[in-house]
Amino acid sequence: MAQHNETGKIGEDQAVKWFVEKGYVILHRNWSYRKYEIDIIASRNNTLHFIEVKTRTSHSFGYPEEAVSGKKMENMMKCAEQYQLLAPQWKRIQYDILSITLHRDGHADYFLIEDIYC
Repeated sequence: MAQHNETGKIGEDQAVKWFVEKGYVILHRNWSYRKYEIDIIASRNNTLHFIEVKTRTSHSFGYPEEAVSGKKMENMMKCAEQYQLLAPQWKRIQYDILSITLHRDGHADYFLIEDIYC
């Protein structure tokens, strides 16, 4: 597995733990529709969260959240629309980005950007 894929997998695993600690219920990981994918689908306080996770090991190429393009968010929203057709009971939805920076000492910084709309 390529290093960036491994970093992404580690980040998604840590993101799930982080969200659970914050009181979210994880419904799905890597939910896909056609060529689109949502990293995490979770619920909290009667709101359905579609979450993009970006993980980096340094800021050499910018912060992780800077790598989430408008096109990526648009694609996530297309995927989320399909999910909503299958789960129409959700009246409140939200799109979020979790930015994770992994440090060599094993510690990580988390930055949650909530309720993104593009």
